[in-house]
Amino acid sequence: MTVAGLGFRALSSVASLRAALNAALAAAQAAHGTAITLTALVTAADKAAHPALLQLAAELQLPIAPIHLPQLVRQSATPSAHVPARYGAHSVAEAAALAAVGPAAVLLTSRCTSPDRMATAALASTENTPP
Repeated sequence: MTVAGLGFRALSSVASLRAALNAALAAAQAAHGTAITLTALVTAADKAAHPALLQLAAELQLPIAPIHLPQLVRQSATPSAHVPARYGAHSVAEAAALAAVGPAAVLLTSRCTSPDRMATAALASTENTPP
């Protein structure tokens, strides 16, 4: 199981999300030397119905898994001054990916940011080597 966690601002576009995701996929593929197959896109529950995320999920034919705030704040993710305290003041992308995979989760990539800085993506899997 490999998921892409996404964090993004309210005004993010599908292009921003796609750019962040593509950067994370490229980084993971370079690090692990193999293609990455995603099973879901994950994000904070209050962002799961964002139009840009819905469009990206439809394009990729992947489900969206919403992660509730109590699960997000419990994760060990990179601190971020740009993330509101309600998300634990750390990377939503990393926290969502880790929470979705569960206790055995390992980040395949730390967060990657879109060029416009509107979105971040991080990949997590159940093991160090992606499927």
